[in-house]
Amino acid sequence: MENLLLIFDAVGIFVFAISGALAAVRSGMDLFGIMALSLMPAIGGGTLRDLVLDQPVFWVEGTTPIYIAFAAAGLTFFFSRHLAGKRLTWLTWADAIGLALFCVVGAEKALDVTGSMLIATMMGVVTGAAGGIIRDIICNEIPLVMKKGEIYATATFLGAGSFCLLIHFDVPGPMALWLAMGAAFLARAGGILKGWTLPEALH
Repeated sequence: MENLLLIFDAVGIFVFAISGALAAVRSGMDLFGIMALSLMPAIGGGTLRDLVLDQPVFWVEGTTPIYIAFAAAGLTFFFSRHLAGKRLTWLTWADAIGLALFCVVGAEKALDVTGSMLIATMMGVVTGAAGGIIRDIICNEIPLVMKKGEIYATATFLGAGSFCLLIHFDVPGPMALWLAMGAAFLARAGGILKGWTLPEALH
């Protein structure tokens, strides 16, 4: 399970960094801006999670996440011209994949540290959603999580919560990771492709 968590974390950092870099390109930022903004979704949520849990910040303990994010930013910088007209689509899907991966990685770490399903679910949501919020605010855009009808934070809650429940019912760790990640991604994908929304209060 530890190796799978490392893979999930690395892939999540990579695709979230791509989403940040694409957002920077769409905003007309230069190479420095692209590199800097790639870090926001890649490490922002995990940093907040570690600070709240009073744990060593993951990218300070080992700098590999920074190099992964910069590699993703560099690739985006060089190939972004080929994505002209499709950058928002690529950003949206990179964000969806990163969200699904990070919410279960965050939940697993918090569950291991605290043993609380509630706290683990909350930290999964933070890990999956906070970095994207920072990215969008820097780009002067309404964060996806705040947009009316978006299945975004709900997807992270579903992924993190289902992971905790699966572990509680003794589902093997790797299977729990895959199932929870899949649930989060499908929920977000449904929102993107099918317009799934949560019900609103009656006026």
